[in-house]
Amino acid sequence: MYRISLITGDGIGPEISESMAKILETVNDKLGVKLSVEELEAGDAALQKTGKALPDSTLDSIKKSDACLKAPVGESAADVIVVLRRILDLYANIRPAKSYPNMNALRDDIDLVIVRENTEDLYTGKEFEIDDVAVAMRIISKNASKRIARYAFKMAEQRNQKRKVTCVHKSNVMKKTDALFAKSCDNVAKDFPSIKFEQMYVDACAMNLIRQPESFDVIVTTNLYGDILSDESAQVIGGLGMAPAANIGEKFALFEPVHGAAFDIAGQKIANPSSFILSAKMMFEWLAMKNNDKKSLEVAEKIESAVYGVVQKGIKTRDLGGDKSTIEFTQHVISNLE
Repeated sequence: MYRISLITGDGIGPEISESMAKILETVNDKLGVKLSVEELEAGDAALQKTGKALPDSTLDSIKKSDACLKAPVGESAADVIVVLRRILDLYANIRPAKSYPNMNALRDDIDLVIVRENTEDLYTGKEFEIDDVAVAMRIISKNASKRIARYAFKMAEQRNQKRKVTCVHKSNVMKKTDALFAKSCDNVAKDFPSIKFEQMYVDACAMNLIRQPESFDVIVTTNLYGDILSDESAQVIGGLGMAPAANIGEKFALFEPVHGAAFDIAGQKIANPSSFILSAKMMFEWLAMKNNDKKSLEVAEKIESAVYGVVQKGIKTRDLGGDKSTIEFTQHVISNLE
């Protein structure tokens, strides 16, 4: 049995967490992978209630679980997800972008993944002020750069599609930090001769994600660039509602939708839960790999197939112009799962 921690979050978080709970219940009852799910608080509501966006009890429960699913949180996001990434050393942020039918993707043949270094760069939060000048320290290390590059190349091998890794940086301007990242990726590439390797400046990558997204396979990049480019790639496939994400370390992983808490539609029960559901698909893939568990891999495949089957029929939630509530959409996915 797997222990799964479920952070219910803020805004639309509790609504899509309800969908997630029903999906996990179906997996437990009907698909042969036994789960114990514990719902946890973190985010703005937890901060107001306990004085901490990430309460000690929540962190303790996460550490005791086999994997964590996290719904979006509000303004306190940096005090939740960034802290969890550091404490649990979740160094690889994985954000797939794949075309699904009837979701307004630019093309129907997009299938790429952004592998983002998750522990360094400007997101370490090392900032200070001197008089009227604010300074942020950008930290890029050889070890972290090589580690994330190796993850990207191994993923390109597993995907077995274009078998290509694109290293994205801006070394023509950032001649120390980005040059170190680019050189580290180049060195790792030598260990994977069967994988095509290319380098691209971040501005050119941003343009090419719009112009020819089908040309990409695996993009590996630094923390800040990866954050921006993954939101762009999500829009290329039709929006954040179909974009899952994983934060993966050596021993633990956390899975979440790319989108935020969407307070403007919170409480209306109209939010598309697909991004969160597809995050669960990524979780079962990771559990399968970590534990050599073929059953979990089957569950992952069934979840993606179920979502695909629903949107292929044109079934959408009301936030996307459809006529289904969050739970009604989820029930259609569950029917496909069963």
